[in-house]
Amino acid sequence: MANETPAVKPAVPDMPVEFDLPERLSSKLSTLGGQIVVAFCCALGAVLLREAVDLILPAGAGPFALTFPFVLFATLFARWVAGAITMIFSAVFAWYFVLPVNASFTFELASDGPRVLVNVLSGFMIVALAEYFRRVVTQAVLARNALADERQLLLEEIDHRVKNKFAMVAGLVRFEARQAQSDETLIALNRLQGRLDSMSKVHEALYRNSDGDSLVDMRTYLSSLCTSLGDGVLVRDDITVTTDVAEVDLPRDRAIAVGLVVNELFTNAVKHAFPAGQAGTIRVTLERAGGSLVVTVADDGVGMPKGEMRPGSRGQGLLKSFAESAEGELEWPDVAQGTCVRLRFPI
Repeated sequence: MANETPAVKPAVPDMPVEFDLPERLSSKLSTLGGQIVVAFCCALGAVLLREAVDLILPAGAGPFALTFPFVLFATLFARWVAGAITMIFSAVFAWYFVLPVNASFTFELASDGPRVLVNVLSGFMIVALAEYFRRVVTQAVLARNALADERQLLLEEIDHRVKNKFAMVAGLVRFEARQAQSDETLIALNRLQGRLDSMSKVHEALYRNSDGDSLVDMRTYLSSLCTSLGDGVLVRDDITVTTDVAEVDLPRDRAIAVGLVVNELFTNAVKHAFPAGQAGTIRVTLERAGGSLVVTVADDGVGMPKGEMRPGSRGQGLLKSFAESAEGELEWPDVAQGTCVRLRFPI
């Protein structure tokens, strides 16, 4: 992939830009036709505004005073042709209907001729300046779009490389898991696989986020993570996994921490909750509770002794570390059957 930034071509009037009205009308009219329509509407608007002002303030506005804003609008949003047409039409209207003698191109005062000429030339100067400004803005918009396209290509390349790295490491872990000589080793490798899945799913959630921010859709993320954990950790068909996740967006780092907590608790449930031959369910939920979010991993298995895991254990230390990263606290509520662990953290 080339590292050079694509050259941005200079803007030209016929190139589409978001604020270009003729381009928006191009499905029904030609570009020139769209400019003429905009010019006609602007000129008509200037005439109607003048009539309204004359009703309120008779002779309160000069012949060309209300023309220039419409000329400016027509040029900025429909190019110089629309601005020029608006100016010509408005000048002819003011000369014929506003200046004395009315309904005539004859000037009542000889000095009216030079004043009309100056006003018309001023209008065309506005057209020229507005067209120059429009082209500068158009070029800036095109440059922005070119940079956005390049950024998208770079993000796609980075995403491809990151997914390849995750896949390579995950493949190595799966290979080692197949060679494991003991259940403890297999559980440890499956736990590692789950951590990889947790970070990989966050990466996928961020890449799918079209808003360009660093927020993760937790419903999609946790549902996908639990599916991956079920496929990778469960080796029995009599254990099912259910999820009920509220629509919540979390920052990337907190989402990763929550995913790692879910991974540890899920793996613990698989390891301890269901002795051989006992069927059951592992439930993962995320819900709002007051001003907090609560992530719950529960099972209906044989349960664990009351209280936390044995003090000083490596699993307990990891869980507490992940919970602190999520800015939350772990809870072990009493349940009638199985084990339930909650992670509670502020929204």
